[in-house]
Amino acid sequence: MSEKESIKEQAEASVESAEQMNESATNDVIEDAELVKIEELEQKLAEMSDKYIRLSADFDNYRKKSAQEKMELLSTAGKSIFTELLPVVDNFERALKSMESAQDVPALREGVELIYNSFLSFLNKQGVQPIECVGEQFSTDNQTAIAVIPATSPEQSNIVVDCTKKGYTLHDRVLRFAEVVVAK
Repeated sequence: MSEKESIKEQAEASVESAEQMNESATNDVIEDAELVKIEELEQKLAEMSDKYIRLSADFDNYRKKSAQEKMELLSTAGKSIFTELLPVVDNFERALKSMESAQDVPALREGVELIYNSFLSFLNKQGVQPIECVGEQFSTDNQTAIAVIPATSPEQSNIVVDCTKKGYTLHDRVLRFAEVVVAK
C-alpha cells in the first residue's frame, strides 16, 4: 500500500471518527436538552398539582361554609316571623281574658276584629294574599271545586258562586287552593 493510500485511509478514519464524535456530542446535547425539558415539565406538573390541590381545598372550604350558612339561615329564618306574631298572640290572650268578664258583646266583637285585621296585615307584609274568587270565572290554577250546582243562566256557567275555604298565595304562588262551589 502506498503512502498516499495510507494517508487517505487515515484521513477517512479521522473524518469518520470526527463524525462519530460530532454525532455523539450532538446526541449528548439533545439528551441534555431533553433532560432540561423533562425537568421543566416535571416542575410545571408539580406547580399545577399544587394549584389543583389548593383550589380543591378552597372549594371544599367554600362548600362547607356555604352549607353551614344555609343551616344557620334556615334555623333563624322564622325568627322575624315569630317575633312579629307575638303581639297578635298577646292580643288574643287579652281578648280571651276580657271574654271571661265581658258584658259588652259589641265591644268584644270589635276587639276580635281588630286582632283579625292585625293578623291579616301581618300576613300581607309577609307576601300572603287571599285569593278572591266569588263571582269570578272558575280556574283550576288556584281553586278546587268541591261542589257543582246548576247554573240559572248561561252567563253564570263556570262561575264561582260560593267559597267554603279561602285560598291564599305567597308571592304569587299558591299556598293553599280555595275550595269553591261552581255553577255549571
